[in-house]
Amino acid sequence: MRFRPIAKPLICKPVADRLLGARSRGLRRIAISLDLGRSFVEAELDEQGVVCGDLKLGWSLVELASERGRDIYAIEGSGLAPLSIRSDHFYKLVLVRWGRPPTLEIDGIHMHRVLEVTPDVDARLKVGLLGDLRCRRVLDVCTGLGYTAIAALRRGACGITTIEKDENVISLARLNPWSRELADERIDLRIGDAFKLLDDYREEFDAAIHDPPRPSLAGELYGLEFYLKLAKALKPGGRIVHYVGQPGIHKGRKIWKGVLERLRRAGFMASYDQNSRCVHGIRIR
Repeated sequence: MRFRPIAKPLICKPVADRLLGARSRGLRRIAISLDLGRSFVEAELDEQGVVCGDLKLGWSLVELASERGRDIYAIEGSGLAPLSIRSDHFYKLVLVRWGRPPTLEIDGIHMHRVLEVTPDVDARLKVGLLGDLRCRRVLDVCTGLGYTAIAALRRGACGITTIEKDENVISLARLNPWSRELADERIDLRIGDAFKLLDDYREEFDAAIHDPPRPSLAGELYGLEFYLKLAKALKPGGRIVHYVGQPGIHKGRKIWKGVLERLRRAGFMASYDQNSRCVHGIRIR
C-alpha cells in the first residue's frame, strides 16, 4: 500500500516561544513554522492571538504549548490536539531538537536514540552500514516513523518494502511532517506481522534493515527462526543491518553478543558496530 501523509498545522514549545517573544516586542508579523521546522509561513499577531491564513489560535493556547517542552500539538479548529494515541499502549510523538525529526515514544520508551544523536542521524548511521544502495531493493523491517526507509531512499535505493505491525505507529507517522517521504512511489508499505510476511519472500532483496523495538517488546524479532527468514529473503551476498541498542548495559548485559551468534548460525558473516549500536553483515549461505 502507499503511505498517505496527513497535513495538519502543528505547534510545539519553540514555535510558541517565538510567538510569545514577538508579542512581548510588539511585533505584528512574524515567520513561523507549522510543520516542525520543515517550512515557514508568515503569521499575523493581534490582541486575541495568532492568525495565519484560515488558522486562528488564541494566546492562551499558545501559552499552553509553551509550557510543554516535549509535546507536539495539532491545531484543530480553535483548540489543540496532542499527537498521541492511547490504546493497549500509549504512543506519543516527542520533540527532540527543534528543526530535527521527532521521536516516537511507546509507554515512555524512545524508539530512537535521542541523547548522543538525533533520530535522522541515527537513521543515517544505520543505513550507512549497508554501503552503496544505488539501484538496490531494500527490505525495511519495523517501519516506525519511516526514517530508515527514507534514509535508504536518499542513498539511492530503487525499491523499498517496509513492514510495520502496529497501525497506531503509522497513524502518528501520517501526522509527522518528517515522515512525508514515505509516500514516495518507490516505497511499498505493508501492514502486518513481519514474522509471517517474510514467508512471502525468497532471495528478493539486496539489503535488509532490521530496526525492532527492544527485546522486552518484541523478543520474537531477535530469535534464530526470524533471522533464518531474513536470510531467505535476501539474495546471496545481501547485506543486513540490525539495530540492537544497549538495553541492560548498566547491568552488564551485551545483547549484541547473542544477536551475533544467532545471525552467524542463520548464515551471515556479521560484526558489531559500536558507533551505530548495530550488528551488520553479509549473507554467505
